[in-house]
Amino acid sequence: MTALPGETPGTVGTDTPEAAEPPAATDAEGPAHAEAPGADESAGAAEPAAGGSGDAETAAEDPAAGDAPAGEAPAGDAPAGEASAGEEGDAPVAAALSEAQAELAAQRELREKIAQRKAEKEGPVAAGTKLSGTAADLLAAVRAVESGEKAGAEFYDSPAAAPAPRRPAPAPAGQPPRPAPAQAAPVDRTASPEAVDAVRAVLTEGGAPEALAAPATGTLGEQAAELLRADPWQLLAVPGVRPEQADGFARALLGAACGPDDGRRTAALVGWLLERAALQGHTALDAEAVRAALAERAVSDPEEAVRNAVEEGVALVFQEGTDPTEPDAAYEEDGEAPAEAETGTEAPEPVQVLLGLDRYALAEESLADGLARLMNACEKGADWAEAAAAAPSPSAAELIRTAATAGLVAHSGGEAARAEPAALIAAARGLGLRALGAAHSADGRRRLAEAVGAPDAAVTLAGLLSGTEGPGRDEDGALALDLLVVLDAPQLDVEGAAVLVEALADGVRLVLSGDPGVLGSAGAGRVFADVLAARACPQVVSRTPDPGPIGELVSGIGIGELTQVEAPGKEVVIVPVRDAGEAVHRTVQLVADSVPRAFSIPAGDTQVITVGHGGAAGTRVLNEALKQRLNPGPGRFGGFDPGDRVIHVPAPGRAVPGVVRSADAEGLHLECGGVPVVVPQERVESAVRHGWALSAHQAAGMRWPAAVVVLPGDAAAGLSRPWVYTAFGRGERHLSVVHGVDQALPHAVAQVPAQERTTRLRALLEAVPTPDAAS
Repeated sequence: MTALPGETPGTVGTDTPEAAEPPAATDAEGPAHAEAPGADESAGAAEPAAGGSGDAETAAEDPAAGDAPAGEAPAGDAPAGEASAGEEGDAPVAAALSEAQAELAAQRELREKIAQRKAEKEGPVAAGTKLSGTAADLLAAVRAVESGEKAGAEFYDSPAAAPAPRRPAPAPAGQPPRPAPAQAAPVDRTASPEAVDAVRAVLTEGGAPEALAAPATGTLGEQAAELLRADPWQLLAVPGVRPEQADGFARALLGAACGPDDGRRTAALVGWLLERAALQGHTALDAEAVRAALAERAVSDPEEAVRNAVEEGVALVFQEGTDPTEPDAAYEEDGEAPAEAETGTEAPEPVQVLLGLDRYALAEESLADGLARLMNACEKGADWAEAAAAAPSPSAAELIRTAATAGLVAHSGGEAARAEPAALIAAARGLGLRALGAAHSADGRRRLAEAVGAPDAAVTLAGLLSGTEGPGRDEDGALALDLLVVLDAPQLDVEGAAVLVEALADGVRLVLSGDPGVLGSAGAGRVFADVLAARACPQVVSRTPDPGPIGELVSGIGIGELTQVEAPGKEVVIVPVRDAGEAVHRTVQLVADSVPRAFSIPAGDTQVITVGHGGAAGTRVLNEALKQRLNPGPGRFGGFDPGDRVIHVPAPGRAVPGVVRSADAEGLHLECGGVPVVVPQERVESAVRHGWALSAHQAAGMRWPAAVVVLPGDAAAGLSRPWVYTAFGRGERHLSVVHGVDQALPHAVAQVPAQERTTRLRALLEAVPTPDAAS
């Protein structure tokens, strides 16, 4: 067994009496028991979960973001994500042809836009004039939310007060004004009791659980009953429903009229595959992978099935690796396959054909256009030379000088490097600019505000976008800012990033700052990684190392090395265990006794982090054991008692730590970072979990005085370098590792890097014209 830094195998410091015997030569638990972060323990159930609570936890708290592929649940077992492209299926079947024509027209507009971008490659970019076609549709939806016409709850749990209708930001002299898209019609997402009853009747007739009536109506709309009768496979759009369940439902309703190659079935399967991929972080999938997955589900002609899905508007098709102005190499607009190349002609470069949902295509197009707008609309303005000279470090000075001349900057570094964007914010505010920093979590906001020395200099990103934090909007409806620094940038998903960039007016400087080694966003996309890979803007790499034994350990993990470090103050302690039961026992001892006694860190400031929610030592089991020791009680408030540590998930991808204070008819009362929060009774089951133990995805962007990372034997398959890097970096003063995976840990650090996510943003950024100053 490889000894971890700070201890030899089988020993702990004298201040931690929980010393365990060396683990047995072979683990009692095997990788077959591992559960990946976000894998739903009820995935193999015979019927969908009644209330979808498990699925909400999977999608919202800890989706299988492609950074931990080794522990991913088998294909077909993961629940489908929240339907997003189901609007195409909301109309009656008779309207399918017109919808398909509309989708093809949208794709033609997209190709025309790409051709126009290529033609303008050598010319200047008119700031704010690049939104058209499908990207303009997203802009219309965003502005509908900003104007209050569309519910803000579509993006966040608590909609902010609607700002004034946004007017186009003024264009620089000599450039055409930015087009103002038509406002989207308001959407009523409250399902009527009559619609739910109608869906319940259809579900009962098809042998599906009645508990799916409300989720199905919420997903498919008021006409859900009629839609399900005409196309039973639309049930796949409901979170948690699997293909075999939808097949059984369809057979019960349609009888012999349906089969495995039914066009309705194959189109729904394509949408389900793309939604499932989005839960793993992809915004698109290789068409060949989609065809292979369809073949595994008894589709006899996957090629025709994919073509049908494209024609029906379920998916959009894109190609990479060839001239984007040429007709689609895989699917022509008339649905015919391209003719064979003429004999004797030079073979073209391999073309990757991608399929994607429209929501992510819209977001990536809008984000690429918005970033290009910011890059090309920046003006030098104030003199930053004196501020750079007064910077606290060379890296901070470099960041200040770079931000002075660029509209978009990518800054990367570890935990100590967060002082550099803080110095930039302070310098900009000293020059009279409206500068602000946005962090992923309330803890990150607090640490940034302390580093800047101004409480109003930092907000959470969610609070900024919802309008509950920050400076508000200017007279044009844009955020009233001159400089915005986004920390924890790897946590940005593509949809959130698109909304953020659209809210920035021309001339605003945007700095994306983060640690490339941590786990990626909970939502689809890899915005920060794509911006770095595209090299479309200046990049500043911090030269400030993380201090102390924990910093040294984490830095080594970041380059694939698990090395021993000197830890004279027991900053890093290893607790070997033989099995999952012992891991739970040792974890409770560490949190309740050893760490408080040895380091004067109370149990409430120690965070337990483990690989998954299920399993013999997952978050559920650990939270139950820790509650019994630290805050025993009957759980009279829906399983919670006053004083319980919890994690509140107000929206997918957001995990907010809190403490239960009370409960009444209004709901469960929490205190989250000093802010009172009331969770309605109907949302407690899906939006609140005990929070003594978290997954690494949930813990990303936050730090605690002490962290206990639990690695039982059944977690080996879920480990990867980004997971270990993220988990080990959550402790500020102390890190305990409850270690039962033997050689799986050094193997994961050295040989299991982050799984690549399939996205289109990098290619879109590489195609946009950039200023000469960009490197």
